[in-house]
Amino acid sequence: MLIVFFSTLGSLQTPRTYCASNTEDLEAVIHHVHSLYSSAPFMAAGVSMGGMLLVNYLGKFGTETPLKAAAVFSAGWNVFDSVDSLEKPVNWLLFNYYLTSCLRSSLTRHREMFEKLFNMNLVMKAKTIREFDKQFTSVMFGYPTIDDYYTDASPFHRLKTVGIPVLCLNAMDDVFSPNHAIPVEIAKQNPNVALVLTSCGGHIGFLEGLWPRKCTYMDRVFKQFVQAVFEHGSKILNR
Repeated sequence: MLIVFFSTLGSLQTPRTYCASNTEDLEAVIHHVHSLYSSAPFMAAGVSMGGMLLVNYLGKFGTETPLKAAAVFSAGWNVFDSVDSLEKPVNWLLFNYYLTSCLRSSLTRHREMFEKLFNMNLVMKAKTIREFDKQFTSVMFGYPTIDDYYTDASPFHRLKTVGIPVLCLNAMDDVFSPNHAIPVEIAKQNPNVALVLTSCGGHIGFLEGLWPRKCTYMDRVFKQFVQAVFEHGSKILNR
């Protein structure tokens, strides 16, 4: 089994970062790996924003992807609802401000590279993810407004066109993906989508037991899903 790890958070070499709607890098990785191992069963997994990117990719390509199946964990389905949740006072204090400071820090070393393209004084004053995306991310990727970016980035729009089996796991208490925004009805309309919801689990947590020291519920579900795809793919896949 070959495992390929893809991250959009590497060091900046060009004046372009990443966003939840742009799948070009993911497309390049998937098709490059497939070109090297075209006969091997091929699946992908995405966590948090990685899951959002993966669903956006799958919805874009439908059945025209070399992937046989995919798994998505703790994806934020509606970006508007996600940022609203993260701007609640406690969530801002615990998560939003820290994550925004990390985003600002990622640009600090390369500030000169961006000075001609952005108002970096405004970017570096961002106190929330929404403010950062308004001044930087949406501008970088050519969106007229932040609302246009958030609409395009929200993967629930593309769930109905996913053309391969996808397992989606979300916790109902995940502040990054509030439960009212989880697209249950849309998932019901696509037989390729299995949406698993737990009452607890937080964001990429899914700990089990009074003393959670071993693998998580997410680990167990992922292992079972991968095993089913690789060992019984001919029975469960339509391709």
